[in-house]
Amino acid sequence: MKKGGLNPKLKLSLPPPDEDSISKFLTQSGTFKDGDLLVNKDGVRIVPRNEVVAPSVIKPSDDQLSLADIDTIKVIGKGNGGIVQLVQHKWTGQFFALKVIQMNIQESYRKQIAQELKINQSAQCPYVVVCYQSFYDNGAISIVLEYMDGGSLADFLQKVKTIAEPYLAAICKQVLKGLLYLHREKHIIHRDLKPSNLLVNHRGEVKITDFGVSAILATTSGQANTFVGTYNYMSPERISGGKYGYKSDIWSLGLVLLECATGRFPYSPPELGEGWNSFYELMEAIVDQPPPCAPSSHFSPEFCSFISACVQKDPTDRQSAHELMTHPFISMYEDLDVDLASYFTNAGSPLATF
Repeated sequence: MKKGGLNPKLKLSLPPPDEDSISKFLTQSGTFKDGDLLVNKDGVRIVPRNEVVAPSVIKPSDDQLSLADIDTIKVIGKGNGGIVQLVQHKWTGQFFALKVIQMNIQESYRKQIAQELKINQSAQCPYVVVCYQSFYDNGAISIVLEYMDGGSLADFLQKVKTIAEPYLAAICKQVLKGLLYLHREKHIIHRDLKPSNLLVNHRGEVKITDFGVSAILATTSGQANTFVGTYNYMSPERISGGKYGYKSDIWSLGLVLLECATGRFPYSPPELGEGWNSFYELMEAIVDQPPPCAPSSHFSPEFCSFISACVQKDPTDRQSAHELMTHPFISMYEDLDVDLASYFTNAGSPLATF
């Protein structure tokens, strides 16, 4: 196959251009509506499908967050579809992260964003980033989220380069608990697990965020490097266009852990020092090449075994989040009393600097 050519096995296609028309989900009343979800400038509400409700039904309560009650401190993240701001509540002084998503995107993407809002409304897990409230105003969705002052695992990796096994085991245990909640309690496939979607804080907590919305928004830019950044943690069955389930998240987890351990993404380009020639070349490597592994000369047999259990090409051979919770790697360092709080704080993560 020529460099940059498209392997017929790769079914993943680029999204069609954005539509100019405003979706039927954006009503003249300033309400974002999708099925039983209603969002306006006063907040979000889930309404039974057979209940006819005027948009004005969403009114803020005395103890509910309002966009008027928060001050913007600074922008802490930017994406192709929106920004993330650090904001502070005027009356309590509490900090939040405010994700602002411009909704002039395709209807199918808007529907998936609506799905994330529904997940956020119902998710209650200490290993998933808390969503406090969502608003729709002036053509944008604003989501008030828990502020994780250590940034993302991707930010942290830039500081420390690699993460030693004892800390990785402690991090992995929290991520597995988050995935266990999403898979078994909420019946949700995350679909976009990667270092930038795992957030940390000064208390040593690791939490999952962004249920696919980052990937959705990134694809609207149409840039090749964006696609690599979005899809390089995707499982082979997803890339091939086959059916996929919860274990596609486990593949992603394996790649994330291996990258944290070695300091580099597990699929290296053919010529070291240079990037992949195309998005499709990387996708072909993931589908056709043997799965990556942890070098046994550098890592414990338990860690190598854990990675292998995550990155089996056939999803039926991968262990589930529930099974991985009992893997020896998860418990082998528990006697060391690993202190993630000190680790995240002392290693130079960007903690709450204004």
